[in-house]
Amino acid sequence: MPVLMYHRVGDIESAAEAKYCVTPQRFAAQMRRLAAAGWRSVPIDALAAWLDGGPAPREGDFVLSFDDGFEGVLHHAAPVLEALGWPYTVFVVSGRIGRSDDWNHHDGSQRRHRLLDAGQLAELARRGCSLHSHTRSHASLPGLDDARLMEELAGSRQDLQALLGAAPRYLAYPYGHHDERVVAAARAAGYGAAFSVQPGFNRQDVDRYRVRRLDVFGTDTPAQLLRKLRLGSNDGRFGSAVAYYARRLGERLIGARA
Repeated sequence: MPVLMYHRVGDIESAAEAKYCVTPQRFAAQMRRLAAAGWRSVPIDALAAWLDGGPAPREGDFVLSFDDGFEGVLHHAAPVLEALGWPYTVFVVSGRIGRSDDWNHHDGSQRRHRLLDAGQLAELARRGCSLHSHTRSHASLPGLDDARLMEELAGSRQDLQALLGAAPRYLAYPYGHHDERVVAAARAAGYGAAFSVQPGFNRQDVDRYRVRRLDVFGTDTPAQLLRKLRLGSNDGRFGSAVAYYARRLGERLIGARA
């Protein structure tokens, strides 16, 4: 089962913003294209249940996630997804709620962007959005000492439980950074699964603390995003799809001759 990873949905004002920001118009077009092609978003809990031996996903099922918790999820993404009846997940930086993405390095070409505040997160939860942890401060976890690591992981669960009334069950590693110590700490902190930035499909035997996700870039056309889902790759270019299917055909021909 593939998992899509968005960051910000909003206006793009510089080339530096284009990689991890999708305009509202393009986001809506992407979702319409996926729906028309027979894809549908399913709850993140459906993925976890499948990893536990539960029902298998149907062809075309995928999980939709947003990292960081930018306001554009509420203003731009939620109306589109609610119209489709599609569930989605936001991974929240619990120590920056209502503030801005100050973990990024701003060189003058990038603006700071507002993150959802407590009221907006509560509204999304009431509307069916699934909210989970992206740590407290968006720190790179492998470089932290044990005490700070647990503060980021367990502390974020405590923050979100106080806000939402339930502790988050899933974690997205900031920057995708993790190692064996971080995985062990995530498990000890009470998370049932954790999401990386490693691209690819998820099979039922995937390491549940290294769930794969596909990046969605601001330059991805609807057709490119569809190819990403079909190929399980961050490269949605047409030439990559041709190469992928040619390779598959070659493997089948070799297998038939063996």
